[in-house]
Amino acid sequence: MATNHFRRVGAVRPSHLMFTTGVGALVDLPNFSVIVRGLDDWNYAHPGWEAVAEPRLLAAVRAVVGKSVTELRPAPWMEGADREPQGPAAKIGVPTAPFPGWLRCTVCDELAPLDSQVFGFENLKARKPHEARFFHGNCPRKKSGRKPLAVAARFVLACTYGHLDDFPYVHFVHHGADCPKASHPRLRMDDRGGNLGANVEIRCLSCAERRNMREVLGPRGADKLPACRGRRAHLGDFDPDGCDKGQIKLLVVGASNQWFAQTMATLAVPKTGASELQTKVEQHWEVLKKLPSHEILPFARETVPALRDFAKWPDNDELWAAIEKHRAGPSADGESTYLDLRTPEWEIFTANGPLPKTDDFTLRRDPDGVPAQLKEFFVDVVQAERLREVRALIGFTRLDAPDPDDPEMVKRAPLARSVPTWVPASEVRGEGIFLRVPDDLLNAWAQRVEPSLAMQAHRAAYGRFRRNRYSDRIKGAFDEMRLWPGERYVALHTLSHLLIRTIALECGYSSASLSERIYAGTDEDPRGGILIYTAVPDAEGTLGGLVSLAEPENLVRLTRRALADATHCSSDPLCSERLPQFPEDFLHGAACHVCLFVSETTCERGNRFLDRRFVVPIDDPDLALFREIP
Repeated sequence: MATNHFRRVGAVRPSHLMFTTGVGALVDLPNFSVIVRGLDDWNYAHPGWEAVAEPRLLAAVRAVVGKSVTELRPAPWMEGADREPQGPAAKIGVPTAPFPGWLRCTVCDELAPLDSQVFGFENLKARKPHEARFFHGNCPRKKSGRKPLAVAARFVLACTYGHLDDFPYVHFVHHGADCPKASHPRLRMDDRGGNLGANVEIRCLSCAERRNMREVLGPRGADKLPACRGRRAHLGDFDPDGCDKGQIKLLVVGASNQWFAQTMATLAVPKTGASELQTKVEQHWEVLKKLPSHEILPFARETVPALRDFAKWPDNDELWAAIEKHRAGPSADGESTYLDLRTPEWEIFTANGPLPKTDDFTLRRDPDGVPAQLKEFFVDVVQAERLREVRALIGFTRLDAPDPDDPEMVKRAPLARSVPTWVPASEVRGEGIFLRVPDDLLNAWAQRVEPSLAMQAHRAAYGRFRRNRYSDRIKGAFDEMRLWPGERYVALHTLSHLLIRTIALECGYSSASLSERIYAGTDEDPRGGILIYTAVPDAEGTLGGLVSLAEPENLVRLTRRALADATHCSSDPLCSERLPQFPEDFLHGAACHVCLFVSETTCERGNRFLDRRFVVPIDDPDLALFREIP
């Protein structure tokens, strides 16, 4: 909804608030654009909403954002907005504000800020929020009919510290000064097109001064841009610390680098060896930790909705014992700084004994184990019939995407003016396949390829990548190989992409609906697992088509096809011969959009650390993890 209008102007899925249109992001609506406001303006006054329960993720968020965070909250929403467009539900949602603050008439090209009252706003049809628009009521070129549409002026300023500001058109056209003829001059934006980039002229109608935007475009124009004012448009204020270090850039509305989400995600897995009761206690700990004594349990069971999940355990002594056991644990107070969210997942997927079966997490192994044809390729295959993934937005960046393994390498923009006590979160359910590669196979391969020229080229490219991106942000000694994922990761990640591309052709899911989690571990704790799963916010995540591919016959066919397809690419020999060489800093070798790349929502590392030569033989057989195809 637009601020001060309190009516819907559009709708997005909850997952979009994590990756596409979260706090601070510009959202292109059919007729204008808006910016998603900060958490201070979100309204949770409506009844019925519940916090997202995931203690491990909450502890990790607190370690990064601060101990003030006590909850993971879903997007504000109330049922009934479509039935009663004028009812209370229509006023519940994520608040937005029009941005940029300058508009241009599509007929006469008049350029003016929103607060100049030159343009009006209409949003009269509650059932058609997409028709909301700004208009120029006094357009001199209007002939008849509806008042001309006014659209957002397409230039904004952003800096690497997360600030976003309107372009100063008045001072730009007057070369940094005020208009000599008027305190509030009338401007016009003439878009003349052309094939040499933007050809947009700003003209002052009051003094006839004019200037073309080409002067501030490109590397040469950066010196002519004004200094960043530290404006935080999503919070409606200016940074109290100012901005004297952020590198300012001129952006066009809709540019892909105007907003990058900084998120954390985990699978809701039970503790290894934990009972179903202990798992439920962990999920509802934010409620249970407030219970002062055993005697309050009977009353709490009747009045607290979250305790209805414990109906299967009517014995209060048993429930209280589980509560006290969790209270005595290392993370009972929520103060854990444990950021390795994947270790508990790895432990549960590789645990011996009975597999867990809960409403959120159900695993199954085929009684016959790994098919005989794949014994040399996989040591374990697990079908994840039910998965629940919880995602939290902890901040965002502009111009520079965050590194998922090193969140402090970029300047994270705040989600609120005040110290946040919660962050937005969403939960999605799906299914998946977990495949474990034999440790001895991976270890022997890693020792074989580590001294190879191909792997040395990858390590050198990673060093250049780190130097080019981070060397000027780190005080003291700079370790360019600090977060090198290791040889095992490159092989496992490449194998994951090969399987994903083949799975998408057989399981009924699009590749963008699939996600991956790579368990490669470290040199001290090596691992060798791949989880390919669905985690999409609709019914597509529970079709069962993915789990069925883990059946022996299907898995053999799937693996054979994936590895056979990897031996060739329609871009060969260009693709098969590719290795990053100085001064290049891209992080892939024999990989391209034809053979390995997948969508950004699918890959956990942005299509980096990929190379077919490390999985199947395409040049030197000694480099391949699998020298023969099953």
